Amino acid sequence: MEQPLRNWAGNYQFSSLRIHRPTSVEEVQDLVLSCKKLRVLGAGHSFNGIADTDGDLVSLERMNRVLMIDETRSTVTFEAGLKYGDLCQQIHSKGYALHNLASLPHTTIAGAVATATHGSGDKNGNLATAVSGLEIVNGLGQVVTLSKETDGIEFEGAVVALGGLGVVTKLTLSLIPAFEVRQLVYQGLSLSEVEENFDRIFSGAYSVSLFTQWKSSTIDQMWLKQKLEKGSDWAPVEPALFGATLAKEDLHPIIDLSPIHCTKQMGVPGPWYERLPHFRMNFTPSSGEELQAEYLIPRQNAIAALKILDSLKELITPVVQICELRTIAGDVLWMSPFFRQPCLAIHFTLIKDWQAVSKVLPILDEDLKPLQPRPHWGKLFTLSQDRVKSCYCKLPDFRQLMKSFDPDGKFCNNFLQTYINDDPTSKV
Repeated sequence: MEQPLRNWAGNYQFSSLRIHRPTSVEEVQDLVLSCKKLRVLGAGHSFNGIADTDGDLVSLERMNRVLMIDETRSTVTFEAGLKYGDLCQQIHSKGYALHNLASLPHTTIAGAVATATHGSGDKNGNLATAVSGLEIVNGLGQVVTLSKETDGIEFEGAVVALGGLGVVTKLTLSLIPAFEVRQLVYQGLSLSEVEENFDRIFSGAYSVSLFTQWKSSTIDQMWLKQKLEKGSDWAPVEPALFGATLAKEDLHPIIDLSPIHCTKQMGVPGPWYERLPHFRMNFTPSSGEELQAEYLIPRQNAIAALKILDSLKELITPVVQICELRTIAGDVLWMSPFFRQPCLAIHFTLIKDWQAVSKVLPILDEDLKPLQPRPHWGKLFTLSQDRVKSCYCKLPDFRQLMKSFDPDGKFCNNFLQTYINDDPTSKV
């Protein structure tokens, strides 16, 4: 590259000036053997240095084929450069769906899995929980395959791997039957109603998102993504829920913006992949005039977290574009922020002014500290390395897994050195 590469939002500049675009597993093996340092770059939707390296970058954008839909096992296997938006229509045409999708369908599936990107829903695990198989080129250039069925504990450690085990070249996801979803939006939900009826609100649809700018103690919008259960009819649309009123037109989460790129609302049914994301598949964000940060709070601490945020309204409002609140089920993946705990996700889309944002995040960190927040691996955070490490009881086991897959530390970078390694001089 003649010019340094930047991420989607433009806030992070990568160190490497070399990027490789292999077309086969064999080419990936050759790269691993020939490079001293290597990291995989996905769609560039991370906001920190998790994908950076002072060595070589590898993009799998040319390895993006669906390889097999197994109707006996209800799984799909594909190359790791594939994006969600390119997979969904193919499996839907065969009568299948994924259990969950993120707000944007434009990320690579492997990148979302590696960072435990989550989607939402009381009963829905994050996107990585759909993984049933992995193919990885490890630090020795060897092809390693892992299966949920046969590799048990090691598999649970390898799914959310933060790029630390090697180059994931193939994934297999478990599928469910295709389904329809309708999306309803309600406006003007008081925070007191959320606190009093938290479980009822977040269990009220297949996926629920609350949006607010924290200008007052009121949630601006409540998005309900309702699934049509097999053999059932759609329930009548309620004109009001918990004191919030049904929107009369499609809305963008940021009320002043046009909803033209948002998925269809107003209760119009559609296939799962056209309703679960907030934004349309055929709309590719051109540039991100934003920064993002996110706290994953243990569900039992959710109400306390909302009270803290409400008390910090005057601090938050000047730097936030929109804040989204969602719930996610717990899982058994070692480095997932949802490991053994369901969570409330508090996601901030912030103004693109790190100087201003960097003054706010440490205050949020300190005030939320008693509630044991875990940061999203791909977002901005100022939590100390000791605080982050203390969140993960399986971290020693993950370190050992990294050493077994990558004994020479080819895939270790500053991010992993800071938040994963116990010895600052260790390369793995």
